[in-house]
Amino acid sequence: MKNINIEDFKITNPINIKDFKTEFNLEASKSDIKDHLKDVRKGLGKIQDTMYAHGKYAVLVCLQGMDTAGKDSLIREVFKDFNSRGVVVHSFKTPTSLELRHDYLWRHYVALPERGKFGIFNRTHYENVLVTKVHPSYILNENIPGIDTVEDIDNAFWERRFEDINNFEKHIAENGTIIFKFFLNLSKNEQKHRLLRRLDREDKNWKFSPGDLKERELWDDYMTCYEDLLNRTSKPHAPWYVIPCDDKKTSRYLVARVLYDTLKTYTDIKEPELDDAIKANIDMYKRQLKKE
Repeated sequence: MKNINIEDFKITNPINIKDFKTEFNLEASKSDIKDHLKDVRKGLGKIQDTMYAHGKYAVLVCLQGMDTAGKDSLIREVFKDFNSRGVVVHSFKTPTSLELRHDYLWRHYVALPERGKFGIFNRTHYENVLVTKVHPSYILNENIPGIDTVEDIDNAFWERRFEDINNFEKHIAENGTIIFKFFLNLSKNEQKHRLLRRLDREDKNWKFSPGDLKERELWDDYMTCYEDLLNRTSKPHAPWYVIPCDDKKTSRYLVARVLYDTLKTYTDIKEPELDDAIKANIDMYKRQLKKE
């Protein structure tokens, strides 16, 4: 297995998205990659147990990527060894009527993980500077004062959104949420193959929507928006990692390694110690139970 440095996948300077590869050679067989993932996710499971007991940090994992990038299967495989009480997954779809009666960040605020838990956003608050930027007419559904037509959505509008999002993440980071943001970097050619597989396999047909093809036609627009948001919102307290995902097993391993290697640096995350008075009476509690 090739040694990796997670910093190689982190965005710390302005980037051109075309410079990022969608494939990464781990120099290992698929079975070896799978075995290494098992080891890493066991370590993550132990960290999660400790965090749950510690109760001072939360972890927010944000996953963004084009359709078929493998977000669902990544969640299933990377977090398989987590205790279900310590992890919550939210998949953000088209805003509901209730959500549209609040500001656009409201539904993300209320879904944030509590201290001691992991929260996974499958698609995230970044849809508000991504899908809505590619389809600005969607903004009109938010019924924002002063935004009556698409022509009212100018550059200043998007500047404010980026500022809102950066402030949102800064606020939660300062209050104990460790933020990970992953852009699953898929090639257009690999997406084509994955969409074809959905059509070829009856058990996968349900995943396909004709809308997927319409969005695919806007690939270049989406890449432009991704490049913009990656450059504007990768911060030391909330960095973006660009993960090559033409091979799903590789992308799962890389995401798991970023999580594990980073969380291991938090040396203050420890299981709480028993109160001295309880410690001193442990033998007595044991005798009491054994007498039953």
